[in-house]
Amino acid sequence: MGNRLSAITTRTGDDGTTGLGDNTRLSKASTRIDAIGEVDELNSHIGLLLCEPLPADVSQLLQGVQHQLFNLGGELSMPGYQLLQDDALHTLDAALVQYNAHLPRLKEFILPAGSRSAAQAHVCRTVARRAERAVVAIGQTESMLPGPQRYLNRLSDLLFVLSRHLNLNHGEGEVYWQSERLKAQGEGADGGDRAEKAAD
Repeated sequence: MGNRLSAITTRTGDDGTTGLGDNTRLSKASTRIDAIGEVDELNSHIGLLLCEPLPADVSQLLQGVQHQLFNLGGELSMPGYQLLQDDALHTLDAALVQYNAHLPRLKEFILPAGSRSAAQAHVCRTVARRAERAVVAIGQTESMLPGPQRYLNRLSDLLFVLSRHLNLNHGEGEVYWQSERLKAQGEGADGGDRAEKAAD
């Protein structure tokens, strides 16, 4: 890897193509390269979230996620090769149970707001969803291992839960959407069900 990174400017991409891990070259506009870029952007946004003052357990969790996203990106760059192991998904599942257990039931949709760290977690969540859509797009034309799509789907759920955790435990509370239509129709009572389903 050290030799591969010794020359940052190679000029080989000047023609609009880029190389995969198996040495094949693709257009930079291809769905696979788009997905790799989305995962890279997600990892960068998580790095920005880690610059915020976070609880030690959340920081440790997110650092592990960054490493797994590198594995995920590597898997996308080497079609058919598995780098993302099952325990990576199990870690997300366990964290979802842990952090969601102490959250109050949603009364209504929440806005991506509140504390700075929670708002950045929401940014990470939306980028994770975009990365997931990009990976799904690959699977529509190529054979894909299920790991990357599952990981990104579960990660976006976790980031939603973490945003709530950060606001409720380390911020100023959640910011609920003020829906005049729901108030008029008296539908606020079941808004939590819709909000939880929307998190998907």
